Amino acid sequence: MDFGLFLIYLAACGAAAATGALFPTGPWYAALRKPDWTPPNWMFPVVWFSLYLMMSAAAARAATVEGSSLGLALWSVQIAFNTLWTPVFFGLRRMKAALVPMAGLWLSVAATTVVFFTLDLWAGLMFVPYLVWVSIAAALNLSLVRLNPDAARPS
Repeated sequence: MDFGLFLIYLAACGAAAATGALFPTGPWYAALRKPDWTPPNWMFPVVWFSLYLMMSAAAARAATVEGSSLGLALWSVQIAFNTLWTPVFFGLRRMKAALVPMAGLWLSVAATTVVFFTLDLWAGLMFVPYLVWVSIAAALNLSLVRLNPDAARPS
């Protein structure tokens, strides 16, 4: 793995992570009805930190493999959707609208995972926990829309 490439991909993840600081969950999110299986609040930064490290390492590994352009393009798409979701959900408080970037995120993470597996076993394996977490996040987003129909509507 090329450490310089790892740092470049980590910087892209850092930009995505910064949206969490720009658009904190706050009292609005705390007041929402949530499903019983909602992960505890402390888990989100721990999981995201770990995922961003693995995503960066996976991309850095894949980038050194000949024919990696599709995988890296998909990686770029998924980090764009990752960055977009937080401002829509927490910034605009549009839970239903956030399902659009969430769908794009899930599809692009799934596609990146598949392509990374064809390029490098470890790169593919490092994306599996991300796909699992995005699946949980998508289910949570949809559950929040269903449990909070008034909060899901634009003001």
